[in-house]
Amino acid sequence: MRVEKLTAHIGAELVDVDLAEAARNDDLFGAIHAELLKHKVLFLRNQLISKGDHVDFAHRFGDLEDHPVAGSDPDHPGLVCIYKDLNSPPDFYENAWHCDATWRACPPMGAVLRYIEGPAVGGDTMWANMVKAYADLPDHIKETIDGLYARHSIEASFGARMPIEKRHALKAQYPDAEHPVVRTHPETGEKVLFVNSFTTHFTNFHAPENVRYGQDYAPGGANLLHYLMGRAAIPEYQVRWRWEPNSVAIWDNRSTQHYAVMDYWPAVRKMERAGIIGDKPF
Repeated sequence: MRVEKLTAHIGAELVDVDLAEAARNDDLFGAIHAELLKHKVLFLRNQLISKGDHVDFAHRFGDLEDHPVAGSDPDHPGLVCIYKDLNSPPDFYENAWHCDATWRACPPMGAVLRYIEGPAVGGDTMWANMVKAYADLPDHIKETIDGLYARHSIEASFGARMPIEKRHALKAQYPDAEHPVVRTHPETGEKVLFVNSFTTHFTNFHAPENVRYGQDYAPGGANLLHYLMGRAAIPEYQVRWRWEPNSVAIWDNRSTQHYAVMDYWPAVRKMERAGIIGDKPF
């Protein structure tokens, strides 16, 4: 296995690796796992693997989860089919900078995404290193957000386009989750900035040290959250991947955010993702 870094702070391409073999080879899987913790997102090309191989490899990291809105392949539970076709309107909500499913009490540990079919140009995906995004914060901001918690909502994101009854039913099934604004990576011990487009507000900012007669001190809770969410958009923390058929991305959802660029409509794009169940952030 050869490892080629793609940027200074995030991302590496693995060369001469077969993920079908890695699903059954403890040493090879262990080496890939170690590189994932180091580089946070890994990329491979020419992976002529079956859906079964895809699921088997992802399952090496842990149990897989379904998505309540997207669903999964009926023959391969946990394999979510993300198919965009000519019937997907150009204004259809595609993406923003996010960690997958932080509206869950236990967001995914990571995911394995395979590109099946897509446009000749466009449809790239970007990832950002949220460990570096936190590390570079000014000290006074780190002090302000130390101990803060924030709310994450599926109702305000995937549910926003639903009729009110369906939206409320979705929230009843998946109540808003509360997570620390700065989480600790359970394997590396790194501090990670953990707010994204699923985050709606801080839950414990409105305290005497921050509020005067009911009005937040500047920069205020909303402005602070907007500033922190904008950290993912800084190019120095990013890697951008151009897809080809049978390309695969493996990412650590605990330490990254990603953005699927929607610049390809009306072309077709088909991808399949296996999401791995994670633990409760702390």
